Amino acid sequence: MPQTKQPAILVLADGHVFYGHAFGKIGTATGEICFNTGMTGYQEVFTDPSYTSQIVIMNSVHIGNYGVKDSDVESSSVKIHGLISRNLEEQYSRIQANGNLNDYLKANQIVAIDNVDTRALVTHIRAKGAMNCIISSDILDVEILKKMLADVPDMDGLELASTVSTKEEYEMGDAHSPLKVAVLDFGIKRHILQCLVDRGAHVRVHPAKTPLSRLKEFNPNGYFISNGPGDPAAMDYAVDTVKGLLAENKPVFGICLGHQLLALANGIPTFKMHHGHRGLNHPVKNIITGQCEITTQNHGFGVDPEAVRNHAEVEITHVNLNDQSIEGIRLKNKPAFSVQYHPESTPGPHDSRYLFDDFISMIKERMN
Repeated sequence: MPQTKQPAILVLADGHVFYGHAFGKIGTATGEICFNTGMTGYQEVFTDPSYTSQIVIMNSVHIGNYGVKDSDVESSSVKIHGLISRNLEEQYSRIQANGNLNDYLKANQIVAIDNVDTRALVTHIRAKGAMNCIISSDILDVEILKKMLADVPDMDGLELASTVSTKEEYEMGDAHSPLKVAVLDFGIKRHILQCLVDRGAHVRVHPAKTPLSRLKEFNPNGYFISNGPGDPAAMDYAVDTVKGLLAENKPVFGICLGHQLLALANGIPTFKMHHGHRGLNHPVKNIITGQCEITTQNHGFGVDPEAVRNHAEVEITHVNLNDQSIEGIRLKNKPAFSVQYHPESTPGPHDSRYLFDDFISMIKERMN
């Protein structure tokens, strides 16, 4: 902790109040509260665009103990709106680190609170579900904070992907590679792109609202639909684009939000989950191969299980072993598939990186 332990307050939308100490920027932050069960990888979590407009509880007791490093990021800046922890650490022990967490959060204008009983807080969220919250270290009047919190919009119905998408097209990989993948960026993580490049792909990354005609100008061999924040049901523009991609009959791979958009493009509705899945220890079974994977996840929306099971042209490929939610689908009449989790696994185990191999193999089969 800093030498001066300035007080801070966390107020939940249901009226519960938690008291702790200020960390990072002194100020006030609002967003939807969620929790991440991972014991490491906090910097990758903080910079994941899918966490836009969310305040994250890190379940692990000590956060910041190995400092921060320039290369341990998934985007150009911290994307969480606020941070809650039991112990946020300024001192760190990793020789490769560039600095400490407190300075990093201040530089990125992130309000945080520590010395909170996160075990009790997470238990409450598990029971009551995701809700909005407010953290403040400069306003300590609970009634004022409750009034401010009442004006915060719910995540349900929010279109956020276009706010974090790239503003300009850019390319990665060998420009002379015959493997060309057009990427729709709804908040993509850098290591997803790296996993494609590592397998020989030349990728061009496009802003969220890029028209299909522009995607086709790249003359890609396949299309990738990225992860991202917000409610997929509020993204009619993206659903229409995905429908156009499917009509191309070229390989399509979607991750997380991309999974939800592929479902919506096939008439399968999505829904707001009770408290979502976030962490790097979620068990998933590949029901095609019978193998199980420990997966990295970050989503608050899911696809309707019954609608998937009743769809004549969609097959379930993966299920979550904790709650049986749908974690993967593929189309029977198109070369398209998607997963709800993050196979790039940064942070997390690499059990699921075979999915990138499957995508590249699918592309190569259609090139021959």
